[in-house]
Amino acid sequence: MRSAQRGVEALLVALKAHGGIVASLLDQNAPSGLDDRPGPAQIAATGPRAAAAPDEYELLLEMILEGSHLHYGPQRAVRTADPDLALLIGDQLYALGLARLAALADLAAVLELADVISLVAEAHAASDPALAAAVWESGAVAIGWGADERHSAAKELARTADPQAASALHEAATAASS
Repeated sequence: MRSAQRGVEALLVALKAHGGIVASLLDQNAPSGLDDRPGPAQIAATGPRAAAAPDEYELLLEMILEGSHLHYGPQRAVRTADPDLALLIGDQLYALGLARLAALADLAAVLELADVISLVAEAHAASDPALAAAVWESGAVAIGWGADERHSAAKELARTADPQAASALHEAATAASS
C-alpha cells in the first residue's frame, strides 16, 4: 500500500496537469510532515470495492482530502494565505474529486463522501479534530469495503455529537477492514 506522501505526490502531478489557478498554488516541496503510513485515500483504494480502479479512487480521494485540508488545515499540496481563496479552491477540489467518482458510477461512494464532507465540517465546527480524523478513517473503509450497520450507527453518533462517536467510527473501520 502506498503512503500518504506518495498519494500527495500523485495529486501534485494531476493538479499541475489540470492547470488553472489550482496549478499556480501548488507547493512543489509538498508533502511535508507526512510519514510512510497510508492515509484515507490509500486505505480506500486497497478495498475490494475499489479494485477495478484503485489508482483513480486514490487520486479522487486525495483531491477531496486536499479540499478538506484547504478548508480546515493544515494545507498540504495547495497553499494560499488567502482564507477566502482556500475555501473556493477547497470547494473546487471537492467538485473535481466527486466528478471523477461520479464518472466511475459509484453512487454508494458518492453518498459516503457527502456524509464524510458534512461530518468533517461538523467536527471542525465543534473543534473536534479527532472526530474529523475518525470520520475520514471510517469513510475511507466504507468506500473501499462497503458500509455496514455498525458504520451507519457510528455516523449517527457523530451527527448527534455523541462523545463516543470517534471511538465508534474507529471501531467500525477496524471491524470492516479486518
